[in-house]
Amino acid sequence: MKTFMVTLLFSMGAAGKVLANPACVVCTVAIGASLEIARKLGISDDIVGLWAGAMFALLGYWAILWFERKNWNFAGRNVILLVSSLAMIGFIYLGELDYTPRVVGFLYIDTFLLASFTGAFLYIFSQKFYLWMKKKNGGHAHFPFEKVVLPLVMLFGASLVLNYYPI
Repeated sequence: MKTFMVTLLFSMGAAGKVLANPACVVCTVAIGASLEIARKLGISDDIVGLWAGAMFALLGYWAILWFERKNWNFAGRNVILLVSSLAMIGFIYLGELDYTPRVVGFLYIDTFLLASFTGAFLYIFSQKFYLWMKKKNGGHAHFPFEKVVLPLVMLFGASLVLNYYPI
């Protein structure tokens, strides 16, 4: 046991370079797991689509980080990775989910798809907004975990709007 503790302390002291991540792994898994639970609880598909779109945008950011670690650089890489991650939303139509599409009349787009794109836009906007606010504050966040709080507040606000004013 003593050897284990010494090895553990030594390995903690020899930590390597830490990469900055757009969001933590725990948050990503929690959002993914909570989507199916929300559907089982009877939460509207529009709200589930909002959070699913944000999750897929987050997965796009994770793909960008992975490509950066591999030094795979090419023209339009970030846009291609974000668009391909958002394209995974289409798998809801292929699976065995109990889902009946509803179409918004004036746009002729499925409400789940519209909510997903809105959620992805809100997540990407919140990250850009955070960087702008951080730059205005001298390169420092205004409060701890501001990068996590901003997208959660924006998505929660949009969820409230969709709850009281459905598409």
